[in-house]
Amino acid sequence: MTQTQPKKVTVVKCPTCQTEVVWGEMSPYRPFCSKQCQMIDFGEWADEEKAIPGAPDMSDSDGWSE
Repeated sequence: MTQTQPKKVTVVKCPTCQTEVVWGEMSPYRPFCSKQCQMIDFGEWADEEKAIPGAPDMSDSDGWSE
């Protein structure tokens, strides 16, 4: 007789509201708990309230010189 190991369930916190979310197919908006939290996060990135730190990319600069 063989024993099967119980499946480990991964749980993460929603980045927006900190609600616990099971990481699996039953959570379609993972890592977010809902579409609303997903859209709040998207809006923060779009408004540049959030950014990945790093040196500015001068190739995208508006400071064109002649």
